[in-house]
Amino acid sequence: MIKKVILAVSFIVAVSISAQKTNDKDAVAAAAEKLRLAMISGEKSSLESLILPELTYGHSGGHIDDSKEFVEKLASKKSDFLTIDITNQTVQIVGNTAIVRHHFYATTADAGKAPGDVTLDILLVWAKVKNDWKLLARQAVKAEKKK
Repeated sequence: MIKKVILAVSFIVAVSISAQKTNDKDAVAAAAEKLRLAMISGEKSSLESLILPELTYGHSGGHIDDSKEFVEKLASKKSDFLTIDITNQTVQIVGNTAIVRHHFYATTADAGKAPGDVTLDILLVWAKVKNDWKLLARQAVKAEKKK
């Protein structure tokens, strides 16, 4: 009898952990979408609500922004995304951390310059703070051209 109870409790715990990971994956994907929209709008409060103060934001050219520089560039339109399309996104949950990878294609008009195109592969690291997912780190690399 006790073995059946232990087995049943173990099964319930396993199912609830699996369901939580699925819910977390959906929540992280939703946070990534909010980030995409905030990067296009440049709305300071939206950007700040999605990131941690410790944010490290790596560009494909090697420059690294902190949280203040990241927000300032987008809010001032120094970095101006007209469009951002994300494809091939994957989300992996490890405890209270999420690893997101995706392909990033954007049209930019940085500081009022003529529109340009950016094609990158992105790694995002999100941390769960209470019930919210906040961006802790981002690294971009130039996407490999298909042969």
